[in-house]
Amino acid sequence: MLPAQLRVIAIGAHPDDCDLGAAGLAAKMASLGHKVKFLAVTNGDAGHQSMGGGALAKRRRAEATESGRRLGIDYEVLDNHDGELMPTLDVRLQIIRRIRQWQADVVIAPRINDYHPDHRNTGILVQDASYMVMVPNVAPDTPPLRKNPVFLYFQDRFLKPDPFRPDIAIDITDVVDKKLDALDAHESQFYEWLPWIEGYLDEVPKDKVARKQWLRRRASRPITPAIRAVLEKWYGKDKAAGIQFAESFQVSEYGTQPDETMLRKLFPMVGAR
Repeated sequence: MLPAQLRVIAIGAHPDDCDLGAAGLAAKMASLGHKVKFLAVTNGDAGHQSMGGGALAKRRRAEATESGRRLGIDYEVLDNHDGELMPTLDVRLQIIRRIRQWQADVVIAPRINDYHPDHRNTGILVQDASYMVMVPNVAPDTPPLRKNPVFLYFQDRFLKPDPFRPDIAIDITDVVDKKLDALDAHESQFYEWLPWIEGYLDEVPKDKVARKQWLRRRASRPITPAIRAVLEKWYGKDKAAGIQFAESFQVSEYGTQPDETMLRKLFPMVGAR
């Protein structure tokens, strides 16, 4: 039996990872009165071309806090070093405690095949935590969950060994501006670091209004044929045809295995059919 107020925790390796994958979902859930938390497993202290260490970690924590304020959600940044994350017992226990403390119904995390070692290891850490959140003798200082959450994966573009397979897709067209507001809060990343390392820093507009429009084009994830098919399943073909922006998720084999009825309850913006 699901509670009237759902509780979702999205877990990313860095401040800004959850925003890319689930800020639209977070905005919609928050507007419906549900509780959402973004958790960054590292403090992001390596993700910049001209600053780093404690100063960068402080800046990125402030950006995450501002993103959370704009979305109307909680945002926590753990103090593990960026670029050095390993799937250790210590970090696993940090994640187990956060999932338990949040009393999560849904947990969202990266898949374990990804270009960045921090992303991969975050995926491993959440998978390794997924059963242990119910085991009382693991992290006994935090009461265990009595029911395993549904674990989901963020959308990604990686094909080997297995491509991302969308099981649920959410229309975020009506909240895409709120997602952009969340991304815009991470100035160090979307206007400085990522453009620099990927070689398009000279494209970033100086004007704040113009650069947000530029960000809309840069940060939008494609609606692939597979995602379009899933949107048609959940929204119907006619409504799906008008969806311009979406976020999609894959159900993990770890945790509670939801049927369609349960997924519609966990994602009430989709509604019953």
